[in-house]
This record gives sequence, structure tokens and C-alpha cells, in this order.
Amino acid sequence: MKKDEVIRVLKIMFRNKLSLLGIIIILVLMLMAIFAPFLAPYPDQARGEPNLEEKLQPPSSKHLFGTDYMGRDVLSRVIYGARISLLVAIAVVSLGLLIGIPLGLLAGFKGGVVDTIIMRVTDIFLSFPPLLLALLISVTLGRGLENTIIALAVSWWPWYTRLIRGMAISIKEKPYVEVAKSMGISSWRIIARHILPNAISPVVVQGTMDMGSAILEASALSFLGLGVQPPTADWGLMVSQGKGYLLNFWWYPTFPGLAIFITVLAFNLVGDTLREILDPRLRRRFL
Repeated sequence: MKKDEVIRVLKIMFRNKLSLLGIIIILVLMLMAIFAPFLAPYPDQARGEPNLEEKLQPPSSKHLFGTDYMGRDVLSRVIYGARISLLVAIAVVSLGLLIGIPLGLLAGFKGGVVDTIIMRVTDIFLSFPPLLLALLISVTLGRGLENTIIALAVSWWPWYTRLIRGMAISIKEKPYVEVAKSMGISSWRIIARHILPNAISPVVVQGTMDMGSAILEASALSFLGLGVQPPTADWGLMVSQGKGYLLNFWWYPTFPGLAIFITVLAFNLVGDTLREILDPRLRRRFL
């Protein structure tokens, strides 16, 4: 995407109420993650320090989101949980792109045996549902944040490979690519200067929407006990620990659950708007 196109897209997104809402929510979450030690009312409790004298207290002026079964302030732990969720989302999508984009470009541009080998391996990974594959990898590697990121990234890259391969196959037949080949320009330079810039838009859209999905699946792994481990503040883990208290102490699992819902919604709002702006068949509604 060229600089002028990026500026145009940003202007349209800021004019659209839904995408603007999503952007605001994401910015707030980023600020929460960066300044968590200063924003959390009880940072020590957010890091896992118990406070048994005030366990399972309802929301009040002292504890806006109540306390958990160890007396820790739920609001503080939700704020710290934003760090884990955003870290997982950024790491998983970045690793998926770093693996998927080069493989997809290589398969689409080269074709032949190279394309066949890459796509057969990709199809093997795609034959498993992403969450199931992530579960299998997490069980194999063990629990923990790093293994969660690896498990999700391994289940994510094939989608980017297939997406950008299709774009590369379409673009390599364009006249300007044929001219570049006839001038003797190297394949890697053609890929970098002509194929990638013109194929990146749908990948950006998919990556934006996948940020929310990565948070949701990481929370699912933590909920099942295969992701982040106590006493780290993680939204999925907090929902898992609080599920047994839902009827009598509703605030315990509710607020981290809402944090997951709002975050996933924000990324989906931004991703949907990006898709409509960058799709020539849909962009006219924004003109």
C-alpha cells in the first residue's frame, strides 16, 4: 500500500463510527497494557499477591470490579491481563505472517514443484481445526505463555500462506510483472517490489481480524489450563477460576469475560471496516 492510500484509508476509518469505536477501544487497551502499574489500583494484587481478608467482595468504591477467591482486586487483574492478551495477539499474528507470507509468495510466484510441496504441507496443517491443533501442540510442549504463542502461531500461518499465494498467482500475470521479467530483473526483486506491495492489503485485513481471534483462542487455552498459569493475570484463566463462583459471585468471571468480548469485538470492527474499504466492490459506500 502506498503512503497516499494509507492516509486515505485512515481518514475513512476515522469517519466511520464503528471503526472509530474499535480504534478507541484498542488504543485504550494499549494504554492499559503500557501503563498497567500506574493504572491498577492494587498492582501487587494484580501480580498475584493474596489478600484473604477481603476475598469475594462485591463491587464497591474500594474494589470497582470486586475481588476474587484470594481477595485480589479484579479490576487490577483485568488491567494487567490486557498485557498478556495484546502480547499474545501481536506475537501470534506476527509469527504467522513471518512464516506465511514468504511461503505464500514463493509458492505463488514460482509455481511447479515448489508450489506443490509448500501447498501440500499447508493442506496438512489446514486439515486440523486451528484450536484443536493448538491444543495438541500445547499438550506436547507444555503449559506457559511462550508455548501458547508457539502453538497458536503454528496453527495460524497456513491461512496466510494460502491467502497470499492466491494473490501472487493473480498478480504475476499482470503486464508490469511480465515486463520486469523480460528486463532480466531477479525474481526476489520482482516479488519485493511488485508482488508483495500489491498482495498485502487482504493480508493486513486478515491479520487485523485475527488479532481478536488469537486473543479468544489464547483465552480458551488458558481456560482449559493449557495456557498462562497462576498467579499471572490472564483473562481466560480468570474466567476459568471464576466459573464455579458465577451464581453467587457473578463479578468474578463476568468482568474478565467482558474484557475478552469487548477486545475481540473491537478488532473485528476495525477489520471489517478495513475489508470493506480495501475491497473495490464494497468501497463505494465510503465514497
